[in-house]
Amino acid sequence: MKKTLAAVLVILVLFLGISALVVTYPNEYMLVKQFGEIVRVEEKPGVSFKVPVIQEADSLPKCMQIYDIPKSDVITRDKKTMIADAFVLWRINDPVKFTRYLNGQLAQAQSRISASVFSSLKSVISNMDQSAIIENRNGKLAQDIRNSIGDSLEGYGIEILSVETKSLDMPDDNKQAVYERMISERNNIAASYTAKGNSEAQKIRNNTDREVSVMRSEANRNAEILRAEGEAEYMRILSEAYNDESKAEFYNFVRSLDAAKASLKGGSKTLILDRTSPLVQIFYGF
Repeated sequence: MKKTLAAVLVILVLFLGISALVVTYPNEYMLVKQFGEIVRVEEKPGVSFKVPVIQEADSLPKCMQIYDIPKSDVITRDKKTMIADAFVLWRINDPVKFTRYLNGQLAQAQSRISASVFSSLKSVISNMDQSAIIENRNGKLAQDIRNSIGDSLEGYGIEILSVETKSLDMPDDNKQAVYERMISERNNIAASYTAKGNSEAQKIRNNTDREVSVMRSEANRNAEILRAEGEAEYMRILSEAYNDESKAEFYNFVRSLDAAKASLKGGSKTLILDRTSPLVQIFYGF
């Protein structure tokens, strides 16, 4: 009996000792309660103690949570229906408030978050046109939704870190009409760019043709000047040659040959000259 009693006492002591330990992990809060009331919150990781049997410990996650908001229809300022699909990054920043007002239940917290985010989402999108919503998908839309939520969930011990939209799409029955309108708008833009390009191309062609015409006229003018200068030089050389008796006879001979050559062009021809012709006299040496 003594051994049994001793064993029971050892087991009881071990049980009380283990139940007195409170082990806190880095990613959680440990709430020590006494008769249902929170007496303290352990936030730092490690081991602490509580009163066995009288006190109990519950844990709440300290790490960041992600909650996928159910898809919902929203109306833009220009009366276009869009389907919003978003998610929220949040965390518990006050475990006492979270436990007191939401019974420490994540499901109740998600319900509050969903209602608040959906309300803010509708408020922001209803003040924007559809085109502006599409243009602001680079982060401004999410920031506007986050600002609209503000600190409305702080009273529940919840901190909203970020609200991101996974998609903002149109209902299936509106997609085709919107796509056709977008295609038409892009075709109009492309046509305006094409017309502008053709206009610029025509201006370039006109300028080029004008520059070519000016260059050609300038070249012709220079050619005429060179031709006139060449003919003047030619006449000067001839004049000097004919003024020199020693060269005059040779030049007469050459010019006579050129004249005979020119008259025989164009096929089989016979040149008939009178004996008194200067050319005959040159050939025969009369």
